Amino acid sequence: MQSNIMKYKFGGKDLILETGELARQANGSVCVHYGGTVVLVTACMSKEPKEGQDFFPLTVEYQEKTYAAGRIPGGFFKREGRPSESEILTARLIDRPIRPLFPKGLFNEVQIMAIVLSSDGENDPDVLAVTGASAALSISDIPFNGPLACCRVGRVAGEFIINPTYQQLDKADLDVVVVTNAKGIVMLESKAREVSEDVFMAAVQFGCDNLKDILRLQEDFTRQYGKPKADIEYKIIDPNLQKRVEDLSLERLKEVYKLSKKEEREEAVGLLSKELQTILTQEGYDDLDIKMALVDVERRQVRNKIIQEDVRIDGRGFRDIRPITCEVSVLPRTHGSSIFTRGQTQSLAVTTLGTGEDEQLIEALEGEKYKSFMLHYSFPPFSVGETAPVRGPGRREIGHGALAERSLLAVMPSKEEFPYTIRVVSEILESNGSSSMATVCAATLSLMDAGVPIKEAVGGIALGLIKEESKTVILTDITGLEDHFGDMDFKVAGTKDGITAVQLDLKIDGIDLSLLDKCLRQSREGRFFVLDKMRAALSAPRPQISSYAPRIERIKVKQEKIGELIGPGGKTIKKIIATTGATIDIQDDGTVLVASTDVSQSNEAIKMIKAITDDVEVGRIYEAKVKRIVNFGAFCEIAPGKEGLVHVSELADRFVKNVEDVVKVGDEFKVKVIGIDELGRINLSKKQVEEDSQK
Repeated sequence: MQSNIMKYKFGGKDLILETGELARQANGSVCVHYGGTVVLVTACMSKEPKEGQDFFPLTVEYQEKTYAAGRIPGGFFKREGRPSESEILTARLIDRPIRPLFPKGLFNEVQIMAIVLSSDGENDPDVLAVTGASAALSISDIPFNGPLACCRVGRVAGEFIINPTYQQLDKADLDVVVVTNAKGIVMLESKAREVSEDVFMAAVQFGCDNLKDILRLQEDFTRQYGKPKADIEYKIIDPNLQKRVEDLSLERLKEVYKLSKKEEREEAVGLLSKELQTILTQEGYDDLDIKMALVDVERRQVRNKIIQEDVRIDGRGFRDIRPITCEVSVLPRTHGSSIFTRGQTQSLAVTTLGTGEDEQLIEALEGEKYKSFMLHYSFPPFSVGETAPVRGPGRREIGHGALAERSLLAVMPSKEEFPYTIRVVSEILESNGSSSMATVCAATLSLMDAGVPIKEAVGGIALGLIKEESKTVILTDITGLEDHFGDMDFKVAGTKDGITAVQLDLKIDGIDLSLLDKCLRQSREGRFFVLDKMRAALSAPRPQISSYAPRIERIKVKQEKIGELIGPGGKTIKKIIATTGATIDIQDDGTVLVASTDVSQSNEAIKMIKAITDDVEVGRIYEAKVKRIVNFGAFCEIAPGKEGLVHVSELADRFVKNVEDVVKVGDEFKVKVIGIDELGRINLSKKQVEEDSQK
């Protein structure tokens, strides 16, 4: 088998593209090597267009095989199962930049599969999978207006790094995935620790400059190893039908788009669509073609109104933000809650505080890790007035939740400052654009309402773009209609001090850096406006957590005492938990976290822990319980796992012939430690406590 290889030194390592040996029956397949990480990416296309389809049927799958890291999967079946959240997010990372680069009218099913074959534990395979998808499509016979190239830019100690390792990313204050093509930027995805717009733009510029060579590498690779593109039958609307639909609908649509309410417009467009189908099906036209033609007329009408009349469908100016209301403490028994409403988009965010036991275990190629902050986004069908089956979270919900979570990471307190596991749920109750940024705002207010000491409030805003030859317009706070018919969805979250997350998706084939810079500056203005509205509702985190949340107390024990506290098979710690009802988390450094909603339970647990872990002191008085009786005295437990002897002579201030005349098994009383011998045996006295009390 012939293996065709090209390579280029990129970020200090060889980036290798290889084809011709693996997955040869796919329309296109490429192996991408970088360090010890290898990703196989394949592209396949169906022979015929998918019937009854009015959108491009692209699917992207990304799989991390555990053998790539030399591990066997956990669980009963010991094999990979459904995609993890991380795999879904990477699949979306691949999908978003390549989708706008397929020709209009292509309705053949296209599937991209990226499989991680080897992982070196240093280099993230996600960016390699994006470049690999572009290379596989470029050398295949599938129509594709590529190539595109992808890299990650990190900033560590003020220096930009191409494709930083996991270890470098841990120290970075900026992590941005940059995807470019010959025309400019195609996609961005970033998390940051409150960086300025200037720093962010410099990072993107750095990425774009470095990716030019990877674009040239793919062009050479395609010229040498690529196939001729397939002769595809594109689905193009009959010009006569398009003209008929326009003649019958344009004036009506102009009136429809004077309506400010989304539901009124949708009802009017739905009625118009039915009328067109009644008329035009009798003329022999297909239902689906009629719908597609009407959508095209709608699209042009919405865009023309903005470009030609300088006004948006709902009457706003280009920089205007819809009315905002913020409420906090809206639910009586939750730990923190808020409602953030922007126009017809509404998020109810609820914060729940838990203990270390509630942390999420993540199994990744680089190893197991625990996650103590989670943000989950839910988009029920009623939020857009529809009915649909309610199943688990879809890819879009997972993606939106991850974006909102990234937006807040920079301001979350450390475990040392706030030893709680935190879960925020955003319920989208109403949606008309930018629900992920509404989630960021609602989540911030909910966290502050819960008493989580976040460093700063985080606000988010989504911008859109209408780009025509005659004019380019940037829109602040886009609605669903402007997102659907526009060219860009640009989401920026941050604090008053800087950016914490960015996500840029396009429907056109690239924008230049100057336009990106304008969008970023406009987003800053919008973000500050939103933050002011949020600050009016709640300006700082509450000083105390909810009375319904568990109180976590932190105590420190000597590391050599941890085994004693846990006990054989966990017997001692289980007894404390069962007795007090508190939750106890013992950490390797000797930190013990005790949590309970009842302060008395926590106090009792701490008392029991200290009794076990503190050294027994001569002269100190303890509560004792008789465990067993012998001829010469009684053995008493003064702390779980700690026993001492009350000698018969120390039971009472008189002669005791029979121990059981004074105490019995199960009796409880106070004792004083009167000595500890060289073997660590503890001698106790009941008599001396009684004598002391009578003085």
